[in-house]
Amino acid sequence: MTIRERIEQLERETLSPHAALSTASCGRERPEPQCDVRTVYQRDRDRIIHQCKAFRRLAQKTQVFISPRHDHIRTRLSHTLEVSQIARTIAKALRLNESLTEAIALGHDVGHTPFGHAGEEVLDLVYREYDPQGRFHHAEHSVRVVTALEREGRGLNLCRETVAGIGGHSKGRRGIAEYLETERALTLEATVVSLSDRVAYLNHDLDDCLSAGLIHPEDLPEECVGTLGARYSQRISTMVSDIIEQSEGEAAIRLSPQVASAVDALKEFMYERVYHAPPMAEERRRVRMVIESLFRLYMTSDDALAAALGQLPPAIPERARAVCDYIAGMTDRYATDRYVESFLPGSVAL
Repeated sequence: MTIRERIEQLERETLSPHAALSTASCGRERPEPQCDVRTVYQRDRDRIIHQCKAFRRLAQKTQVFISPRHDHIRTRLSHTLEVSQIARTIAKALRLNESLTEAIALGHDVGHTPFGHAGEEVLDLVYREYDPQGRFHHAEHSVRVVTALEREGRGLNLCRETVAGIGGHSKGRRGIAEYLETERALTLEATVVSLSDRVAYLNHDLDDCLSAGLIHPEDLPEECVGTLGARYSQRISTMVSDIIEQSEGEAAIRLSPQVASAVDALKEFMYERVYHAPPMAEERRRVRMVIESLFRLYMTSDDALAAALGQLPPAIPERARAVCDYIAGMTDRYATDRYVESFLPGSVAL
């Protein structure tokens, strides 16, 4: 018996009846020989860490604050790691497949644009101008990254459960209860990651805003403080513990009505006071200028696009798709450098 087979046997003996067993995976798009040491979901996790360049670029992509000067402000990569840690804690407690959970968590944001959700909104708008049938959404693009863009277009060939979890993690601004009632993910592990994403970003974004002085502890809604706690660690613990208590032994992932209401109240507070607040408006204007300018440059200048991609797609929709992929893959710094290089005067060697 190989090490992998022993792990698979241990899964059958110890995991919940509702867990996604490695041996029950729907498989990969391109079948591969089994590894003697790792299960299929362990291999997915390892491929995202070791082979996915988009994953490494998350270290230079904005979470909330654009080009922060504070060294401790979260990036898209630190957000991803916090989601992974929270999701793994929940999965272990519920006896779900921790490796699948981790793979989904690590890959869930690899399709994010530079400059956070501000960049995503602008890229979607300008992309639709050139291809009305197209659209950009970071969860969908994360799937495109792992299936079609990485490894020179071969993709990572991940298991279908991992890809489905990556593509279905986004909840938008919907309330937690509505999301859980209307969405039926392929696996419970995917739902755990989706909830962990909200637990992570609400708490660490709030923590970053408190550190930056953008909001103050006394500004928080009483419902949030009274139910979730006044401190970062208290809020995380309350949310995670509630998910575990409400979901243990169940065929679904749940929260109690009281905690779900408090989480939604915190979400709305963050949207009003941070994500859509006036102090962020100027940053969004600058992001729009950078993303739009670069997109139009690559759509109108053959020389610029050929220098960037080494090719010229023949038709407008294909060209717009290639430009969208290219800009979405940029880090904040790389996008800023390309904008400065292309549109601002610089020194000329004489």
